[in-house]
Amino acid sequence: MRGKNPVVVDLGFGASPITVLELRDRLLKVNPQVRVVGIEIDKDRVARGLDVAEPGLDFLLGGFETPLPTGVDQADVIRAFNVLRQYDERDVPAAWNLMISRLSNTGVLVEGTCNEIGRISSWVTLNREGPRLFTISLHLGSLEQPSVVAERLPKALIHHNLPGERIHEYLKALDQAWANHAALGTFGALQRWLAVCETLAAAGWPIVVNRKRWRLGELSVDWSAVSP
Repeated sequence: MRGKNPVVVDLGFGASPITVLELRDRLLKVNPQVRVVGIEIDKDRVARGLDVAEPGLDFLLGGFETPLPTGVDQADVIRAFNVLRQYDERDVPAAWNLMISRLSNTGVLVEGTCNEIGRISSWVTLNREGPRLFTISLHLGSLEQPSVVAERLPKALIHHNLPGERIHEYLKALDQAWANHAALGTFGALQRWLAVCETLAAAGWPIVVNRKRWRLGELSVDWSAVSP
């Protein structure tokens, strides 16, 4: 987001434009030239967004085809949360391809699901070549076990959390490591979680080693390790 005039899309922002506004406020602190676009398929939702639109903040009617403002050809980031969960799994590849087709050469699509208050979340990160990473994000202070994320898996994975499937084995490994490091809970959930991340990386899972993100309750792994 430090490039020149980056374009960020919040696709399927919901009944209120609040997520678009929050996203823009945070991004402006990183790059004051960022342009944020909210997209919805519901005309009334777009109208509510247009009430707060201003230069650098656009609201458009559309779906996975990802319409962009006049003069804007591509997006640098597309965020699509809690959108594909409403569709069948067979619809996922086509939706991904439509959104990816609107990305810049270095752009990314972040497609996933979260619970109502954002404490349990997971997403797939894709570039123009397809899916690259799978990430889970958990609120450590209220975490009972990592597999709680199973109820908030992206549509591409949620029906594959079954014995013999990669995503099932991954979540099982997370839970096992969480149980094995229960004693570290004495020092707080963060220390226990960091040990879980280290354990999975040491066990050979293709984990992205980023301790800054780990400390936020995030953990990313190569898509190949969990793909159906």
